[in-house]
Amino acid sequence: MPLSRIAHTSPYPPSGAAAMAFFESEIVQDEAKRLFSDYQGLMQLGSEYGKFDREGKKLYIERMEEMMDRYRVFMKRFELSEDFQAKLTVEQLRTQLGQFGLTPEQMFAQMNQTLERMKDELQKQA
Repeated sequence: MPLSRIAHTSPYPPSGAAAMAFFESEIVQDEAKRLFSDYQGLMQLGSEYGKFDREGKKLYIERMEEMMDRYRVFMKRFELSEDFQAKLTVEQLRTQLGQFGLTPEQMFAQMNQTLERMKDELQKQA
C-alpha cells in the first residue's frame, strides 16, 4: 500500500477509491503491534538492567531511545490524522496523562531525562 494513501488526510478519498480509516491501515496496525511488543520486551529486560555489564546497559539505552523515537513518530501520525478515531485516541491520551499532571510532550521529556540520567551513570562507571 503506498505511503501517500496513508498520509492522505482529506475527507475525500483519492481517485474515487474507498476511504481508509486510520486504524484499518496495515502500516498503523503493524507498527502498533511492533511498538507494544518491543516495549513489553524492553520492560521485561529492564528489570534485569542492574545485572547488565557496561555494554549491555549501553545497548539497552540505545534500544529504549530507538523505541521512543518510533513512538514519537507513531503519536505524530495520530495527531496529524483527520480520522475521528485517531483524534479521539490523542484526546484520551491527553486526558489520561492529565490525571497525572502531564502532557504527552512532558511525558516524552521525562522519558528522555531518565535515559539521559542512565547515560550519565554509565559514563561515571567508565
